[in-house]
Amino acid sequence: MDETRHRLAVEREQALARLASLTGDHESMVAASLDTNADDEHDPEGATIAFERSQIGALVRQVRHHVAEVDAALERVDAGTYGACERCGTAIGEARLDALPAARTCIACASGSG
Repeated sequence: MDETRHRLAVEREQALARLASLTGDHESMVAASLDTNADDEHDPEGATIAFERSQIGALVRQVRHHVAEVDAALERVDAGTYGACERCGTAIGEARLDALPAARTCIACASGSG
């Protein structure tokens, strides 16, 4: 489980670095838009700025969710339940855990056939 814990810790650190980058991008974009008198509704570039802010906001939410999932996976490692499907209790395949280290369900349950 030390290898699993290490892999999840690396995954978490990478996600936090991505979150810091996205948060900085978002803050820079907001600050830049405050320094201009761009009117999103009437400025031809305004819709682009609003769209980009929205995109970055969605990515921030996605990365925060991923960090929470990795934290939950680390809790499962501590509890000794990591790698067991939360729905049916069978082992989650190694290939799935390699692809999605924070996976909570086996392939069958994730696809709805389990």
